[in-house]
Amino acid sequence: MKEYIRELFSGYVRIKVVGSYTELFINRCIEYGIPIWNIKRIDEQTIVLSLYISDIRRIRPHLKRTRCKVRIHERKGFPFMVQRIVTSRGFLAGVIGSILLILILSNMVWAISVNGASPEVEHKLRKAAYELGIKKGKFIFQLPTNQEIQQELSESLKEVTWIGVKRNGTSYHFQVVQKQLPEKEPAADPRHIVAKKKAVITKMYVEEGQAKVKENAYVKPGQLLISGFIGKEEKSQLVPARGKVYGRTWYVSSVDIPLNSSFVTHTGESKTNYSFRVYGFNIPIWGFKAPDFKHYEVNERETNFRFLKWQLPISISFKHMLETKEVERTYTNKEAVDAALTVAREDIKDKTAEDAEIKTEKILHEKVENGKVNVKIHFEVIEEIGKNIPIVQGD
Repeated sequence: MKEYIRELFSGYVRIKVVGSYTELFINRCIEYGIPIWNIKRIDEQTIVLSLYISDIRRIRPHLKRTRCKVRIHERKGFPFMVQRIVTSRGFLAGVIGSILLILILSNMVWAISVNGASPEVEHKLRKAAYELGIKKGKFIFQLPTNQEIQQELSESLKEVTWIGVKRNGTSYHFQVVQKQLPEKEPAADPRHIVAKKKAVITKMYVEEGQAKVKENAYVKPGQLLISGFIGKEEKSQLVPARGKVYGRTWYVSSVDIPLNSSFVTHTGESKTNYSFRVYGFNIPIWGFKAPDFKHYEVNERETNFRFLKWQLPISISFKHMLETKEVERTYTNKEAVDAALTVAREDIKDKTAEDAEIKTEKILHEKVENGKVNVKIHFEVIEEIGKNIPIVQGD
């Protein structure tokens, strides 16, 4: 077995020895320790035998002494197999082509799975993922990162609480946690609805309970709006007051807007560099020249190549450069006041409920000082002003 392995990996030849003293040649090989085997006589002056490649030079002096000539009949073993592969262009091209094909297929998306989603949400998720480029046959290095995919999908799907994104080889796996429908509210304890701020009542809807104020009435914080007592005093009952009370409220907002300011913005011009990273070394392949613009913002992304289930120490890197410029912005007094109004409106929206409505706005004070316009604005807002308070024993 040991000799067979040596023959296979070292390589050997079948040679044809021709001469009058072939037996003498065999005896000299044995005498000088040259391994020969599988000896076969063809005729009186010709024999065929096997010999290691490394011993071919050793037999030359013995051929001269025995007046024999030699001719290689067959070549066998691993070295000759490799030589045939290298010299065979068709076979070599096939091997290289197969490796490249496997490499390409190992870096494409071939499976997308979604867990934890209802059929409707799964359909929406797959559609949103398709719009991001996550589809079968797409190169993985052309796709956004898992964090970017997760952010985009979370923003586009309002039905989910959380989306987990995982890439395993050529597959993308999405784990979805859907929003739970609100559970049916338990029976409420007896309560009143009182005013939570100063207001003038504009309208009210009473579902349960007894109204204690009328429209156009002025109320103060804590004043009773809808009572949880219903019926006459001797036969009154306690109920959880329900309803909505809207009132006219007032806010004053003060905003400072600089007349002159600067900020950095993108111009729309961009340049992308592509490079291979092999064992930590960068090899530029496209767009390696410096950009024509001086100021820019850089976004880099790197994706590793895979071969079947193995991750290779080779990656492709994208360096996206976005041109930026510093812009000086100058407001006139009127433009600064308009900008202040916009900021103040957003501030009021943050302080009130979504259904609140700004009815009127009035500039109380406008002053230019230290390169800024200071604007004080009065807002009149229609919003819900009621809040629930429990009815305690003894009320």
